[in-house]
Amino acid sequence: MAEAFISRFRHACLVLVVLVSFGVVLTRLVHLHVLEQPELLEVVENSRHREVLIPARRGNIVDTRGNLLAFTRTLWEVGVDPVVAAEVSEADILKVAAVLRLEPDVALEAFEPVVRNGRARRWAKLAERVDKDQYETLLEMQIPGVYGNPQYVRNYPSGAHASHVLGYVNHQQVGVTGLEHTLDFYLKGQEGYRESERDGRRRELAQFRSREIQPRDGLNVELTLDQVIQDLAEEALHWAMETYKPKGATIIVSEPATGYLLALANAPDFDPNHYGKYPISHHRNIALTDIYEPGSTFKIVAASAALEENLVQPGDRFKTGLSAAEYRGRNVALPKDHHIYEELSMGEIVVKSSNRGAAFLGMMLGENRLYDYSRRFGFGEASDLGLPGEVNGILHPVKRWDGLTITRLPMGHAVSATPMQVHMAMSVMANDGILMEPQVVKRIFDETGDTLSFFHPKARRRVVSSETVRTMTGLLNLVVSDEGTAGKAQLNGFEVAGKTGTTQKIVNGRYSNRHHVASFSGFFPARQPRVVVTVIIDEPDFGATGYGGQVAAPVFQRLGAGIARYLSIEPVRDRMDTLVAWKGGKLGRSE
Repeated sequence: MAEAFISRFRHACLVLVVLVSFGVVLTRLVHLHVLEQPELLEVVENSRHREVLIPARRGNIVDTRGNLLAFTRTLWEVGVDPVVAAEVSEADILKVAAVLRLEPDVALEAFEPVVRNGRARRWAKLAERVDKDQYETLLEMQIPGVYGNPQYVRNYPSGAHASHVLGYVNHQQVGVTGLEHTLDFYLKGQEGYRESERDGRRRELAQFRSREIQPRDGLNVELTLDQVIQDLAEEALHWAMETYKPKGATIIVSEPATGYLLALANAPDFDPNHYGKYPISHHRNIALTDIYEPGSTFKIVAASAALEENLVQPGDRFKTGLSAAEYRGRNVALPKDHHIYEELSMGEIVVKSSNRGAAFLGMMLGENRLYDYSRRFGFGEASDLGLPGEVNGILHPVKRWDGLTITRLPMGHAVSATPMQVHMAMSVMANDGILMEPQVVKRIFDETGDTLSFFHPKARRRVVSSETVRTMTGLLNLVVSDEGTAGKAQLNGFEVAGKTGTTQKIVNGRYSNRHHVASFSGFFPARQPRVVVTVIIDEPDFGATGYGGQVAAPVFQRLGAGIARYLSIEPVRDRMDTLVAWKGGKLGRSE
């Protein structure tokens, strides 16, 4: 047979095509195996290598009696790999939808294979926050490609209960406000991780696990709060909000001897389980972040200081009917009083809450001593409670005082304080003259209950002597009587000591006659105090002036009665043998 004729040109073209083809392949191989080898090896390794973070469970927060205030639930985010589940029948898909309470169309769409950018979809979420029973039911069904990833969800079983103390965590389980933020380091724990390999279908090859570090769950926190007293405080707060329709309100309850807070409640509040549904202003802990002029509750500073410095005795009398007085060679205008008394004793200045009388006490002390005692009582400095957002308040140094400050500061003007600062100042009177550091965390403990850190009571400093405290307690006891400004704070069978405050708010640069802050801060039993309670009512709708004795004192009475029952505080049996208090121009037994 004759050989087929092939022209030289066609032969050359064929050889050239073959050589070019081999050249292209060889060039590509060199490019892949030499030039791009490191990058491609990394891609291959990443495709096979699997590193999974294992989240840690956040620690619990409990009250002083072990009641759960915040804990973490384990839930699952459930989804499907449509590639693996390609052979799953429609009947099985509908079973999955029934367990997860999904619409059938939603489940069918999730199982549908989808190709994007040349790659098949490998995950479609079916449901999140699936509880344990639902997830175990799904696992028993053994549907290929359906699996879940555990997720932790923070839960606050009592809703808005103590919300400003607890705070909340965001969707990434990071503490944002309150103790969730302050103690995030202890509560969050330490994540673990697992390294292994996976096959072409992205299934884990357990036999190739190279490293697995188990997570360490977060530590638990015990607070000083008592859930029952917190409930009583919040009930009293809600009653005040409904009765007086104020702009806001705060109640603080603490143990005077330790500084431990038993309750802290603000209104308006929020539910940390659904924090996003509330205005951001509701998240603010106004007991620490908002300041106001404390008004007459501040008079305990000037009165105590004058007694401590032996400048005055309870029986010394002052001409409180004057509108001006001489101070260091010049006439100084005295503040106005709601009731003008021509003459009052020092004790009556406290009991009747005389602004002009307080001004006389301030002038007797002088600028430096008045400022120093104000600082000693804790004004102008943060209380260091440990909750975020706390401010120092405003107490100007003497060099920044104007000509009226010496007469206005003793009555609680020309100074701005947080409710917590006012509360701790009154606690000095209830704690034998010692200023304690307020605390809301008692201890940090692990899952076995072993205490890792205990927060003991901390005394900041002695402010005044025990003798001064005894005299002041007698006067404050008379404040809470029919003779004083806080008659409505009386508790049947108990000795109560305290002080009212009524402050005009500054609106458009001037003191307003319609906008007030009403307050009462007191303690009982007066001789052996068990609790200190402070009530602040911001702009009560009272029809007339919302005096502290008319608005805040009844809230104290309502709350105090509940606390006395809960703590089983014994009432005073013999009312004739009670505190030494100012009566009729000399010290005697109160009647």
